[in-house]
Amino acid sequence: MSAITISHGGHGAHAGAHEGGPASKRIIVAYGFWIFLLSDIVMFSAIFATYAVLSRATAGGPGGAELFNPTSVAIETACLLASSFTCGLMSLAINEEHRTATYLSAAVTFLLGAAFLTLELREFAGMIAVGATPQRSAFLSAFFTLVGCHGAHVSVGLLWLVVMMAQVAGKGFKPRIMRRLACFSLFWHALDIIWVALFSIVYLMGGR
Repeated sequence: MSAITISHGGHGAHAGAHEGGPASKRIIVAYGFWIFLLSDIVMFSAIFATYAVLSRATAGGPGGAELFNPTSVAIETACLLASSFTCGLMSLAINEEHRTATYLSAAVTFLLGAAFLTLELREFAGMIAVGATPQRSAFLSAFFTLVGCHGAHVSVGLLWLVVMMAQVAGKGFKPRIMRRLACFSLFWHALDIIWVALFSIVYLMGGR
């Protein structure tokens, strides 16, 4: 009886040690990526604060009301928000390991993101064509830095998406690939949240 009791206690101790063991790779990767996203948000917060201070420093040049095209910005916003929805559909397809749905939703996400970037670059080109360059005023320097930084993140996201779809095509839905796809989804949704703040502060408030 004593031997049985000791054996049982040892098993319980072993189970407790197992339950308190190291976290899974998925949890560690997600935790690390959340730290990266938070650091990115801190960086954007600093740029937002700089823009808020310099938004009226036009040095006699054009301001947001003269430069911003509400229709173009509205289309940009619709494209990026719609891409967040299709990215969510892609995540659902990945969880089901459904290749066709994954490729389709990823392709639509890419096209919407590319449309957003095209409109943004056209906006920049139009502003530069009328002399509203980053060197013209502190307001324009802050504007190009903030909006351009977000656009650079979108560009990186699109490249990341292409690489991930190539990995899915070549290696399938392996655990490490699904972890990377989950990180991409977090990254893309974070960019949408940042754009909503940017749209509200820069274009809605600055365009009046």
